[in-house]
Amino acid sequence: MTTTAPAAEPSRWRQAVIERVVHRTPRVVSIFIDAPLGRHLAGQHIDVKLTAPDGYQAQRSYSIASEPGAEHIELAIERLENGEVSPYFDEVAQPGDTFEARGPIGGHFVWRREDGGPILLIGGGSGVVPLMAMVRHRALVAPDTRALLVYSARTWEELIFRDELLDRHEREPGFDLAITTTRAPRARPADFDRRLDRPLLHEILARWGEAPRHVYVCGSNGFVGSVTADLVLESVPAERIRAERYGGTGS
Repeated sequence: MTTTAPAAEPSRWRQAVIERVVHRTPRVVSIFIDAPLGRHLAGQHIDVKLTAPDGYQAQRSYSIASEPGAEHIELAIERLENGEVSPYFDEVAQPGDTFEARGPIGGHFVWRREDGGPILLIGGGSGVVPLMAMVRHRALVAPDTRALLVYSARTWEELIFRDELLDRHEREPGFDLAITTTRAPRARPADFDRRLDRPLLHEILARWGEAPRHVYVCGSNGFVGSVTADLVLESVPAERIRAERYGGTGS
């Protein structure tokens, strides 16, 4: 079991031990770690710091994919070809390796059981990672809360957590899933194969038939800007929308 430290010290660096490495897609790897961090909320992230033998350090922030209270913290990390940190996790990292971590961090882009629903989750690419923590948490603590995940990726093979999401959609009555691929034909009749623009968003929301109480959007700057603007045009109140962009949290 993970040993937890007081949540009031998120700025303190602590040693994290890699317990397991799982390759999710050709470019995304899940790193399961054991670290004495405080219990996180669904949607939070942690900072990671690597130190080279010559003393050079590189630091990045990664969203947590695991649900609060999970035995190990899961980070789903997308490899960036010119990155300083992600290639290490994709190519080098092995169980037993250690690095420094601090957190959990973030209080705006989070969902708690008491927040209720319905919940609309919209992710582009690896932006699905913090939303996955919400999907998993909801299933455990509030399965009667309606939720829809709209997930846009380039291809079927690049859908992170694809099999788990499809299984949850099949087994969990309150969880709906809408998938669109932008660079490959749809894999299932119920899916889409075009960019997530306003007409597609309108179609998906009409099919869902719910008025979301909370909306969470995560992805690249362009994706988040476009989707949040379209949501407002679709009469979703702006104060209900929370957004997180790659590289940091936005409002």
